[in-house]
Amino acid sequence: MPTIRTVRFLTAVALAAGCLGPAAGPEPRRSDIPAFAVWVVDHGWHTAIVVRRSDVDETIWPEVKDFPEAAFVEIAWGDRDFYMDDRATGWLALKAAFFTSGSVLHVVGFNTPIATYFPGSDVVELRVSRRGFDAMTQVFHDEYQRDETNRPVRLAPGLYGASRFYAARGRYHLFNTCNTWVARALRDAGLDITPAGTVTAGGVMQEARRAVADR
Repeated sequence: MPTIRTVRFLTAVALAAGCLGPAAGPEPRRSDIPAFAVWVVDHGWHTAIVVRRSDVDETIWPEVKDFPEAAFVEIAWGDRDFYMDDRATGWLALKAAFFTSGSVLHVVGFNTPIATYFPGSDVVELRVSRRGFDAMTQVFHDEYQRDETNRPVRLAPGLYGASRFYAARGRYHLFNTCNTWVARALRDAGLDITPAGTVTAGGVMQEARRAVADR
């Protein structure tokens, strides 16, 4: 039978081993786990962001209530005249870059799987945390222009499906395009995105793929 001195010695060794061994790192907070999908869609000249409507905290982005039946919500931003004209010309593109008429949000609600709904578009899926997702949707909410009753200014039906144009607050110009807007929203979601290289849709998609590879 071991003596009391032996037991104390073995206990001290065990405690020392525990102190010297590798310490377990803290568990990541639930709000920091990248569990929420975000899709970036390339429409050719501009990009958009798609999220699951069920992931949206309506206290942060209450405007999604305009699409109560949708499984997915797409949002994009751009120059008002260029975006809202279904026959956009080179002159309108030039005007948007230097003499903008204001900006708009284009929001679409749909239920079809993303790859089916946008069959000709390049799509990249990203993962963000709850904290990042909420920060990104806060950007969306803050972009709406509001009337004297603090309601979003609804302008017209959108370009396809169940969609709508809303007046937006930002100013479109050559270095603040629909694509840099998407890139900033993704960066606010916690993704390693560099808006400076995202004036074009191709730049956004390249940054999105790099963000996927880096995770």
